[in-house]
Amino acid sequence: MKRREFLKTTAAVGIAALTVEDLAAAMRSGGVTTVESSPDLVAVMGGEPKQLLDRALQELGGIGRYVKRGQSVLIKPNIGWDKSPEMAADTNPELVGALVEQCFSAGAKRVSVFDHTCDNWQKCYVSSGIRAAAEAAGAVVVPGNDESYYREVAIDGAVELKSVKIHRLLFESDVWFNVPVLKNHGGAKMSIAMKNYMGIVWDRGFFHSHDLQQCIADICLFDRKPVLNIIDAYRCMTRNGPQGRSVSDAVTLKALIASTDIVAADTAAVGLFNQVKEMDIREVGHIANGERMRIGTKDLGKLNIKRVKL
Repeated sequence: MKRREFLKTTAAVGIAALTVEDLAAAMRSGGVTTVESSPDLVAVMGGEPKQLLDRALQELGGIGRYVKRGQSVLIKPNIGWDKSPEMAADTNPELVGALVEQCFSAGAKRVSVFDHTCDNWQKCYVSSGIRAAAEAAGAVVVPGNDESYYREVAIDGAVELKSVKIHRLLFESDVWFNVPVLKNHGGAKMSIAMKNYMGIVWDRGFFHSHDLQQCIADICLFDRKPVLNIIDAYRCMTRNGPQGRSVSDAVTLKALIASTDIVAADTAAVGLFNQVKEMDIREVGHIANGERMRIGTKDLGKLNIKRVKL
């Protein structure tokens, strides 16, 4: 895979690619700065899932910045589809298992993993490999297939999604991690960190019967924010998303993006996606909606970014 165009950002007339040389020049000039302690966004490339996660957390100051001893932790991957890991329809199981291990190393008393799946939840959990990986690392795998698990809350500031039922684990856990896979999506155009919030709600039909792009931005106003958004781009589904038709729909990128800014994380992920298939970020309306609602920024030039090639 070429190393060019690792990150892309939106310019006034579309998408302007940042090559390796452009990024280095921006770092020197102050447009994008690299810091040793706490960058706003970390992009790691060229390793296996555990290596990518370990290096990203190291650059961000360690898992101890996000998980304290005795806390209950929720990890929310994408486990929506009854597909094998090679399809890239779900989050990489090795990444999930590695994050569970990191949380316990920080002293977490309990780590839970769940998603409100699209296919049968038990099949999704098994076929994706996430159940086995999470439980092997000591996590408790929780279903999301019953309305009784959800609690209705108001979404302050929402345009379309004024209230929604959210899984109880979001309230019972001290902290949570948003861990999506980077992939193409027929309706939302891209399924990344903002879109992954749809797996914490019960009635996703409302999203699809209203303005999908706006509802995705609205749910990100939920006041219990993830302590970190970790985007799995080890494998990336480039077409026929969100579930794919064959392994030929996925490519191997061996990358990971992590940030507390969900809009910035998704913006960087669209840039990464553009390495293998063109996607105009303006088509991913929920990203622009999120910036307009001040959920985050898609102007990567304003952020401290650490880029790592393993």
